[in-house]
Amino acid sequence: MSSLRTFDLNLLVAFDVLMRELNVSRAAEQMFITQSTMSHILHRLRQQLDDPLLVKTPTGMKPTERALTLITPVRSLLAEMEQLIQPPMEFKADTSQRRFVLAATDYMELLLIPELSRNIGHIAPGINLHVKRTESSFPVSQLESGSLDVVLGFASVLNPPGHLHCQPLFSDRMTCVVRQNHPQIRQAPSLEEYVTASHMLISRTGSNVGEIDKKLSELGLERRIQLIVPHFLSAPLIVAETDMVLSLPYRIAEQFKKLAPLEIFPVPLELPAYDLVMIWHLLRDKDPAHRWLRHKIMAIGQTIAAHEI
Repeated sequence: MSSLRTFDLNLLVAFDVLMRELNVSRAAEQMFITQSTMSHILHRLRQQLDDPLLVKTPTGMKPTERALTLITPVRSLLAEMEQLIQPPMEFKADTSQRRFVLAATDYMELLLIPELSRNIGHIAPGINLHVKRTESSFPVSQLESGSLDVVLGFASVLNPPGHLHCQPLFSDRMTCVVRQNHPQIRQAPSLEEYVTASHMLISRTGSNVGEIDKKLSELGLERRIQLIVPHFLSAPLIVAETDMVLSLPYRIAEQFKKLAPLEIFPVPLELPAYDLVMIWHLLRDKDPAHRWLRHKIMAIGQTIAAHEI
């Protein structure tokens, strides 16, 4: 007696063709196999189903009662299986009501999210974006569960686990900004001028140690951090009203200069470029909607990258 574990489901395709053609030779042609191979398949079907299935009569081959009862359910099953193995339907962004959740640093909120919102709002008005702040610990479980779609930020800060996809978007370099007509810094500062100045620091965690401070420590130097704030919002206005120096990535410094009377200078230290990345989980790599979102983000990243720093 056959069971699902021992039954060759590929035989059902041949059964359907045999029932349509009621002729072994024509069925073989339809399946692009030889007549002898089709005869062997019919033999296996008869064994597996314990029934002749097709019987020769003076007017040709006729299906048995058992075969007749199987035709409709087999065709229904094959249709469902065909549907199962089809690639996912194309994502129709213009009619979608999808909600995407992104975790992003303040930097990415300022630099990438506005353009992403404009782009999506124009071509896909039904799609909603929810932007969350990145946490101190990387949100692996949220990416895995699907409650979070992508994470955006600095690769060196996020330090994502190796099993996640990490797509570079663009890079940035460290600069410093001061108010216009600063009494001491009117051109690119020397290392001595930089260290002796009072500094402002943007630190989400409240830590007063960053890559700049680590580099200075290697040189046996230390800067004075007069003010620490947790986000970017107030930073340009504070710098514009004080004599403090604020060190931050160039692309954000450019945005700050649009908001307040500031000057941008290089930091007098050899620091590596910063890579900005998008991170997602392999579980959603082939999802059409997710791929659409990633494509939009990558396109904006390419536009930003084309702007030299």
